[in-house]
Order: sequence, then C-alpha cells, then structure tokens
Amino acid sequence: MQIGAVIRRSAIHFGDAPCLTEGSRTVSFRQFDELTDRLGNSLLEIGLNAGDRVGVLLPNGIDCLVAYYALAKAGLVRVSLNSRDDVESHRYKLSDSGSRAVIHYGVNGIAAEFSISVAQLGKFLATGSTAPCIVDRALDAPFRLGYTGGTTGKPKAVTLTTRGELAELSVFLTDLMPDIRYGEIFLHAAPIAHASGAFFLPAIVRGAHSLVMPKFDPTSFIALAQCEKATLTFLVPTMLAMILEQPDIENAAMSFRRIAYGASPISPSLLQRAEKQFGRVFAQVYGQAESPMAITCLLPEDHDRIGSCGRPFSIVEVAVFDDDDNFLPPGEVGEIVCRGPQTMAYYWNRPEATEQAFRNAWLHTGDIGTMDADGFYYLLDRKNDMLISGGFNVYPREVEEVLLAFDGVVEAAVVGLPDEKWGDRVHAVITARTNIDIGALMAFAREGLASYKMPKAIEIWPELPKSAANKIMRRTVRDQVLAKRTTATAKN
Repeated sequence: MQIGAVIRRSAIHFGDAPCLTEGSRTVSFRQFDELTDRLGNSLLEIGLNAGDRVGVLLPNGIDCLVAYYALAKAGLVRVSLNSRDDVESHRYKLSDSGSRAVIHYGVNGIAAEFSISVAQLGKFLATGSTAPCIVDRALDAPFRLGYTGGTTGKPKAVTLTTRGELAELSVFLTDLMPDIRYGEIFLHAAPIAHASGAFFLPAIVRGAHSLVMPKFDPTSFIALAQCEKATLTFLVPTMLAMILEQPDIENAAMSFRRIAYGASPISPSLLQRAEKQFGRVFAQVYGQAESPMAITCLLPEDHDRIGSCGRPFSIVEVAVFDDDDNFLPPGEVGEIVCRGPQTMAYYWNRPEATEQAFRNAWLHTGDIGTMDADGFYYLLDRKNDMLISGGFNVYPREVEEVLLAFDGVVEAAVVGLPDEKWGDRVHAVITARTNIDIGALMAFAREGLASYKMPKAIEIWPELPKSAANKIMRRTVRDQVLAKRTTATAKN
C-alpha cells in the first residue's frame, strides 16, 4: 500500500468532516486530499522526479502537513527540517541529503536548485492540477530521510521506507492508541517535524480532527485543550513539566483520555505529578531516529512499573546484548537492540555506519538498559553518556531522577567534567521553581545515591539548553560549564 492511498481513502470515508485546523483555518478530509494532489502535481511539473529529495522547512501548521503528504503522493523523498534549528544545520542537511528542492518560509541563507517560497507554495495550492497524483514507489525505497541528534558528531540521515511508515502506523493503531475515534480532537503541540508528526497519519486513518498549534506555549495549550475538548495529544517531558508549572493548572478542566509521551526520559516525580493532574492516561513510547517512535510502549495500566519504557510493540523484537553481541538474561545490563519492519533501511551514504549499527541483523540502539522477568524494559542511559567516576559506571539519568524528586527542582542535567583523581567528576545543573537550598538538595541526594554517583557540585541556571526537539542537551551543558570555568580562571 502507498501512503498517498491512505489520504485518498480518508477523503472518501470522511469527506467534508474537519481534518485539520490551524487557528481560524480548517480543511476537510476532501480538501486535504485535493491540496496534496495540487502540490504534488505542481512539484513534478517544475521538473522534480520521483526519488528526488525535497527539504521542508515550514512551521507547525496545515501547509507543513500538506507538503509532507504531497511529497508522499509524488514519489519524492521528504527531508524534514525543524524551524528551531539554526541555518547551518539546515544547510548541512540539504547538502548531505542532496536535496534538489526546499520548501521554506523565507529563511535566509539556504538554497537548492528549486527554492520554493511560501508565496510560490500558495500559488501551487491554488492553481495546481487536481488530478490524482499517484507515483508509486517500492515498499523498501526511500520514503523520507530523518536525521539523528548528532550527539557523537555530525547528524546522520536515516533512510526510512514506506514499509517502515506503514509498520509505525499499524503499531500506533494496534498498541498505542487503538481506539482513536471519528471526530475527536488530537491536539498537536509538539513540532510536526519531530515526533508529533507521526500521529497525524493514525488520526487521518480513523477520521480524527487534528488541531495544530503553530508554536507550543503552556498557557495556550491549556486554554486550547479546554476550549476544544481535546482528548488526545503527544508531549515531550519538558513540555509536560512546563504545563504543570502553570499557576492555573489545578483548576483546568481538560478531557484527555490518552497522552502519549516520549523523545526523552521522564522522571518518576514528574510522572506522578502528571497522573495526579490528568489521571492514568499516559502512554510512553520509546524509539529513536533509526526506529522512529516504535521500539517499546508502556501503556497506562503498566505505569506502576517505575522507570520502565514498556514492552516491545507487537511487531518489534527487542533484546539486551553484551559487548560481544550475546543475549543477556533478565536483570543483566547491556545494550538495547531491536529488529522489525519499523527500522531504517540504512544510513544515507554511510555504509560503514550502517554495517556497525546492524551487526548480526539487529539494530544496535546505543542505549544501555535491562529487561525484567516479565519482559518490561528499563533504560539506564545512552552508551556514550555514561560516566566513569573512580572506576565505577555512573548513568547520568539515574542521578538526574534523584535530583528531580526533590521538591522545587524542575529540570536537571548531569555531566562529567575531566578530573585527574576521579576521571569523570559528576557535576549537576538544575532549574528550579523556588529558591533551592543546595545543601538540603545534596543531603537529599546522598540518601538515594551511592557516594561515587553523588554530584561534587550543583549549579542552578535560569534554563537549560534544549534541542529543536525540546531535549536537554547534556553536551552543551558540559561545554558551557567548562567555558565558564575557563573564563573564571583567566580572570584570576
């Protein structure tokens, strides 16, 4: 099956019912089908060919989703660009992917053979042919390119296929949100260019009405959720924390019956506060760029398993390997690996990296974790983020969760600083909602951490640096701490 066929079928099934709303603008399922045909046909008419890569740099909204699915219909390969990234990042991804075109909202400093402005996009949507745009592609041919976070160097493009897209759709509708209903509201608050975009296709298949926020703001989110009686959404933990910090949250009357969350770890204390506010409606998804949004899922009824990221999705196989790629039994710590139709085909133009990632036919995630006797998985940290202090392994996430359990701590980032004695000197940076007594926080942490895991110092910052996907950037925190120390030393 082709992705474009999903759009055409929904137009037949749901017709003039509202499909997408952004502010005061709404398009029906039939109109969405027509708009994607118009744009897909226009892109082919200007000289683009099936298989060409096309960058899309548009803010959250109707036009962004129209562009995504016009490319799907036209056999073109989408390269999603996040508007929160900088220009250099956009240029790198356009060049690395070999994109022939870019559709953008007037960003200076980016270019391609075909540079399609918002004005030209509007013209295509108004005048393009309404004939069905149908360019079929092989199930394992490139459908879209997604980029890794680049935590260990330049971001790598993962090649995702139609087969993978359909696999992700099927597990969302089977495991994560099996009862999406016709006409109910899915509130898209997170970036469509990142995880939230994965929820549009399940919504359109079932006839749900997608309500898109151009930019996330916790106050606006609460107001919109109440006004529109939204029942479904996806949030990253940082966004959830911001919502819970709003002074009027306790009086808000919201109707969510399923809130999916993921993209970064959540602290038990934050989850406890969230469940107290919203009820037991949370479902965690664990995935990565190489296996987008679909490795494991923790359903609402399983949230008493503190710290678990859940069990594998129905069509995904997951295991824990040691450093020699041997299976580890329950309770042993190793690298999480997975396989199934949802994984990437390969890294774009990086055969050696692909071979390394798919050793023995399993995708090696780079995440350290374990499995319990009931088949639930637990993530400890990224393999590359692990610290070695005094010869002992320290997982930053474990330390962060202890700090976050202290009343008043909102966010935490734990990094390792070079130290002649310890190797990695454990250092923490937090944000807080009230004046925090560092001494009291240190005493609290000692009760929950072994001595070698204890931060040697804790700093309080107004905010922590985050990626375009709202993930706290530990590497940037570390760089900024070291830079401040270098500056202070130079002044002395």
